[in-house]
Amino acid sequence: MSPSPIILLPPAVSCALGDGRENVREALFSGRSPGMRYSEGYSPGRKLMLGHVDTPLPPLDGLPLSQRTRNNALLLATFAQIESSFRELTRDIPAHRIAVIIGTSTSGIAECEAAVRFHHREKRFPENFHYSQEELGSPARALAEHIGCTGPVYGISTACTSSAKALISGARLLRANLVDLVIAGGVDTLASFTVAGFSSLEAVSDAPCLPFSANRSGINIGEAAALFLMRRKTGKDENAVTLAGWGETSDGHHISAPDPEGVGAVSAILAALARAGCSSADIGYVNVHGTATHHNDAMESRVVSRLFPGCPVSGTKPMTGHTLGAAGALEAVLTWLTLTDDDRRLPPHLWDGIQDQDNPPLALVAPNTRACPPVRAALSTSFAFGGSNAALLLKIA
Repeated sequence: MSPSPIILLPPAVSCALGDGRENVREALFSGRSPGMRYSEGYSPGRKLMLGHVDTPLPPLDGLPLSQRTRNNALLLATFAQIESSFRELTRDIPAHRIAVIIGTSTSGIAECEAAVRFHHREKRFPENFHYSQEELGSPARALAEHIGCTGPVYGISTACTSSAKALISGARLLRANLVDLVIAGGVDTLASFTVAGFSSLEAVSDAPCLPFSANRSGINIGEAAALFLMRRKTGKDENAVTLAGWGETSDGHHISAPDPEGVGAVSAILAALARAGCSSADIGYVNVHGTATHHNDAMESRVVSRLFPGCPVSGTKPMTGHTLGAAGALEAVLTWLTLTDDDRRLPPHLWDGIQDQDNPPLALVAPNTRACPPVRAALSTSFAFGGSNAALLLKIA
């Protein structure tokens, strides 16, 4: 007997595209992103294009001092979008049968930065700082305590695959019948430390990023929160979106560069296809990682062109920024929106149209493109430092 499919219920999302899935949906397919703008706020003396979240955030007074971070505030503000659905779903589910799994790579880094600056001046840490604000498990704990969850609660921090792995981990808990409902996703917020770190790698572009262009020069960093409620499929879930397949590999090729041949990436994608019982021909759209760095785009263009020739492809980071630990879940949300769009629209690939002749071309989605036939299965890829690879296959049940 095959395991019950895992349903991805309508998600919550806050990113540079907007606040809430319907606002994000309209901005995504129009190619407009109000939160993508130049700023020196995280790089004094250097203006960078960054993806900002403009969502009003709740006060932190109600949280324990150890959880008072902007990262946690964004997570709780985003969860509020689906809290009523969560409360309705969990009326008959015991608290110990609910899991919370959150991917992040920043957690409270910004609060630590401020505390270190204060300490440098005053020779003591400020009263509003607690070292636990930096803990990578803090977002999951804050959300679990907010909802009263006593089931599995943990954070995942594997750089840019973090929240993709959170969704995969949630699916595994459900498949194992350890829980009945999972809140899974990711959150990362802008911080000077992050911007400086990627800048030191010469991986940050001053201008809007251009995935797969001959003129690409690096990433735009962004911030976001994205959350799914996940549960096993019931007979009432016709035409729902499922997490039908997934794949994870770790090739360990290099600390910050992917394997040029994409061996681990291919293995992750093939595992997702096999788990879903799909062939590459079944995939109607691929949301690629598309960082606009030379190494990633070269590797990914080779992999995608080989596995999905002619399939519509877009990299959505020009509209969100690279949201690091939140990227996998955010791009799963954008893929979910693609599968559920009544007008069959596809996310546009925003670039200058200048093909890198050293890499195979992809069928990059032009603005105002509609799928024909409608997309019933789509793939979202995430590739991280250290050779961590993840692929999510979403499919209409």
